[in-house]
Amino acid sequence: MAKSSNQKAKVLCLMKLFLEETDEQHPLSRKQIEERLADLGIQAARKSLYDDFEMLRIFGMDIAYRKERPEGYYLAGRKFELPELKLLVDAVQSSRFITEKKSKELIRKIGSLASIHEAKQLQRQVVVSNRIKSMNESIYYNVDSIHTAIAGNQQIRFQYFEWTVAKQTRLKRDGAWYQISPWALTWDDENYYLIGFDEAAGILKHFRVDKMLRIQILDEMRCGRNEFERLDIGYYTRKMFGMFSGEEEILKIRFENRYIGVVIDRFGKDVPVRPDGENHFTVRVQVAVSEPFFGWLTGLGGGAEILSPQEVVDSYRELLKSILYPEEKRQFMKQFI
Repeated sequence: MAKSSNQKAKVLCLMKLFLEETDEQHPLSRKQIEERLADLGIQAARKSLYDDFEMLRIFGMDIAYRKERPEGYYLAGRKFELPELKLLVDAVQSSRFITEKKSKELIRKIGSLASIHEAKQLQRQVVVSNRIKSMNESIYYNVDSIHTAIAGNQQIRFQYFEWTVAKQTRLKRDGAWYQISPWALTWDDENYYLIGFDEAAGILKHFRVDKMLRIQILDEMRCGRNEFERLDIGYYTRKMFGMFSGEEEILKIRFENRYIGVVIDRFGKDVPVRPDGENHFTVRVQVAVSEPFFGWLTGLGGGAEILSPQEVVDSYRELLKSILYPEEKRQFMKQFI
């Protein structure tokens, strides 16, 4: 770029300098700014610099001056404060559905919203036990396609896969396409789920977004609006354990008092709680009875007990027996297949 052209871009170069290299702890003196501009072939007289600073302020940049050492000019206000950026980085890094590659790309982009000095603080490792990242690189674009279809009131079609024992992916339904009216995306058990209406089956279904392949947006308008509007998504996700379907039942469960926090975390603060003696309480909750639900309950040990209905109590006992006596497990599993 010719020197005269660089001179015309002086204000833009100053803006870039303030955005990338300065913060409250890393201001630049007038002399340093002049040297940076000189490296770009730009002349900067003192008065013209002050005029440029004022122009940037009028433009909306919070250019401030720090009197104590290190003294100099810096960008005092940004769209995101450093603690907010750290929160975003932590969320990206700990999100299971975002792949390792995409996590690094997003964190690098988030870092560009801070100065180069503050960006170093964003390159940190969030320790999350047993974190397994998604391996589907297309999930980032899957989410975008689903949002686009929802905004356009359009149906989508896609293929859906599952894992084999050999750790290979296999298309479900022998590769047949699923055609669904997408209505919402929800987050449960560290995974993204699509909630959509299956017109052929006449019901709402949910799908793991990271297991959806080759999403195509169709020209057909969505259907199932009435069914979706009757759906309470928060309630729907609370009753589904690990988003596994099952027969819905209203259960009465008895817990030790120490598990009140666990119950509120699972079923929400509005769950009806009744004291049951000095050390226990009972709740009535609607649950999609499934193996994941029983697994959750088993994790609470002797501190939780299903009181009713009796058929669910019996199913739970059969599951526990099948764990102790593997030969009975196959018979028990038939009711969930």
